[in-house]
Amino acid sequence: MVVDGPEIRSEVLERCRTALPGWGRLTVEQVDFDPPKGFSSFTMGVRPTVEVDPPAVLYRHLVGKENAILDPADERDVFLRLGEHDIAAHCWYVDDTCRIEAFHRGRTLTAADVRDPHVLRGVAGELHRLHRLDPDGVPDQTFFELLHAKWGPMAERVVTEHRDEFPPDERALCDDLMPMFDDATLVKVMRCLPDREPVFCHNDTYHGNVMLLDDGSVKLLDFEFSCRNHPAFDFANLFAETVMVHGLDERPHFRIAEPAYTDDDIAVLIGAYLDCADRDRDDPDHTDADHSERDPVERASEIERLVAETRRAIMLSDYMYAMAALPLALEPIQKIRFLPYAHQRFHRFLDTWRATFAG
Repeated sequence: MVVDGPEIRSEVLERCRTALPGWGRLTVEQVDFDPPKGFSSFTMGVRPTVEVDPPAVLYRHLVGKENAILDPADERDVFLRLGEHDIAAHCWYVDDTCRIEAFHRGRTLTAADVRDPHVLRGVAGELHRLHRLDPDGVPDQTFFELLHAKWGPMAERVVTEHRDEFPPDERALCDDLMPMFDDATLVKVMRCLPDREPVFCHNDTYHGNVMLLDDGSVKLLDFEFSCRNHPAFDFANLFAETVMVHGLDERPHFRIAEPAYTDDDIAVLIGAYLDCADRDRDDPDHTDADHSERDPVERASEIERLVAETRRAIMLSDYMYAMAALPLALEPIQKIRFLPYAHQRFHRFLDTWRATFAG
């Protein structure tokens, strides 16, 4: 976990002064620093209190990040391409150690925001623009195939080579987690996804990675997991994470609550997404054959199908975050114990999968 302090602030400001000519004479006393968010890598809002250009930036520290899906060079190129399309933030500077991005003024979404039709329409528009891209350097393998290959070995080492470092009650959970890394589990995961051609996806659309800007527009954040996948998972993960309640006093300091969202909320998101697709079909660059309004019956059927695909993909959020949690278990942060967290989420995935496919 990153600990805030004078050394981090001085280092961040020095990088900003070097990268941004207008910041060359700033002192630490002339800058407000947001608390760093993250673990080995982190982000920090940096806002000078005097007039400079740009007036604020987001500093993203990249050293120590081990959970990237893409290779560093490919991830950098993808982020820059997304910035060119105004999907990711404008990049002021990037190297192997950090990235300095435009600062979005607004707030990240809460779980309650995910049921707001205005927010859902904004998310749908950004996802549709993202899904239409085909950036260079993206592997042919899809997200869950890459996750299994890249995160699996890291997570497996935690419950095999390091199990003696956990308290006895947590040590007993390690054997239960071993099936997570099996090829058979990957087969279960892939069965949850629609049998259709994958597209370029965000893959981490939980509400904390979406900003509602002060002007009412919506922006996606944190694209380090972006690669080929199925749109249903981008729809699903937006809703799936709203059931997690963290920061509880009693162990394990979190619980999985009953969903507050409904199929109607999912349908609002998908309906807005289809509206974007229809507007694209009416673009003058398309052929005359593409210029036709979607039949209302066809539209209702498409929404129903995509809602069902999204519901099926929701269980994959449990699998993804169980896999992501295990490397963090060696250095617990906040009050949460990550090994019990991974255990509960993985077994929730298995229970939901059995109820869906074997019930």
